[in-house]
Amino acid sequence: MAKKDIHPKYYPNAKVKCSCGNEFTVGSTKENIEIEVCSACHPVFTGKQKILDAMGQIQKFRNRVEKSAKIKKSKG
Repeated sequence: MAKKDIHPKYYPNAKVKCSCGNEFTVGSTKENIEIEVCSACHPVFTGKQKILDAMGQIQKFRNRVEKSAKIKKSKG
């Protein structure tokens, strides 16, 4: 016994838009999809490093490394 109308509508040409500006189409149950990272901008596919800094954590780390280097230099 098959149930009718239980599946969502399928869009064979759903539009995907990445934050980098890349756009492509896929099959999906959503007509429009917005993503942050795609194969055109992901470091694994591009070979380029992309740093996403959360609340200045990278700068804090760099400051600690720099301070540590200064301390080592003054001791030695």
